[in-house]
Amino acid sequence: MATLEINDLHVSVEGEGGPREILRGVNLTVKQGETHAIMGPNGSGKSTLAYSIAGHPKYTITQGTVTLDGEDVLAMTVDERARAGMFLAMQYPVEIPGVTVSNFLRTAATAIRGEAPKLRTWVKEVNEAMTAIQMDKGFAERNVNEGFSGGEKKRHEILQMELLKPKIAILDETDSGLDVDALKTVSEGVNRVRESGEVGTLLITHYTRILRYIKPDYVHVFSDGRIVESGGPELADKLESEGYESYAKAGA
Repeated sequence: MATLEINDLHVSVEGEGGPREILRGVNLTVKQGETHAIMGPNGSGKSTLAYSIAGHPKYTITQGTVTLDGEDVLAMTVDERARAGMFLAMQYPVEIPGVTVSNFLRTAATAIRGEAPKLRTWVKEVNEAMTAIQMDKGFAERNVNEGFSGGEKKRHEILQMELLKPKIAILDETDSGLDVDALKTVSEGVNRVRESGEVGTLLITHYTRILRYIKPDYVHVFSDGRIVESGGPELADKLESEGYESYAKAGA
């Protein structure tokens, strides 16, 4: 069973006045088959956690460890982390002019699987996944995210997740900018992957609405760069009724 372990993680980012600490000692364990929701106000460090684990060069790890199945994630390059089984669905997916969705997906699958998928089998696999996520098959020949709406970009992120079958999936505010219909479709895609029991999911969100469709096993409240409370799904209900204000002092 794959396990992502984060221990005493401290992360800084360079600012005008020098380095500024954003994460202040995060401890979290996510096992294959589990879904953890990270919730907190804007600016609390949720996205910094996601991008630090994924290897974004903007963020500097000053203390702590991140391991996947005992292997040092922080010593891996970004592509090595992906091949090890880590996946990041970005809050703001980037456009890649000149690279079609079909070429992008097959190249990624080749890197993950260690060999190129047989074309006939691969086309069928992609078509089935696109149908399931309600994504027009014509998108396969369009450049990655170029001219895509917000909902289409998020569908493409979940399409990648379905095809690449990661061990650990980090979803950074996947619900951001989605209308109700798109939210339901994207959530159904996440749930299809979760049903296999082979992926651990770290769901980062500001609002509770996505948790109506994706039921977490654990909920963690983020404040001022650390987890200040953890619990079951009922903790999300508490946040819905009380908000984050009561946690501000706890994170200070």
